[in-house]
Amino acid sequence: MSTQALTGLRDYLTGTLSTNDMMWLVEELKEYVRKDEAHIPYTIEEIHERIAQSERDFAEDRYFTDDEVFEDLRMVAEGQEEFNQTTA
Repeated sequence: MSTQALTGLRDYLTGTLSTNDMMWLVEELKEYVRKDEAHIPYTIEEIHERIAQSERDFAEDRYFTDDEVFEDLRMVAEGQEEFNQTTA
């Protein structure tokens, strides 16, 4: 995300959220970063196995096209919009 976009988001949130909500958000983001830092990277053997599995899947036509993925994402987004409207 660009610096300009982050600055815009920060300004929007600062103008929208109460101080307590902003403090809560900061703590949640810190916790998210801490969890992400604890992520253990794959070993080279694991990476090679994942690549080999992907190549086997591709050879057996077990994959999604970009159109299928975008359609699934569109349906999820529409479902989220409907959820937001019913809970508002």
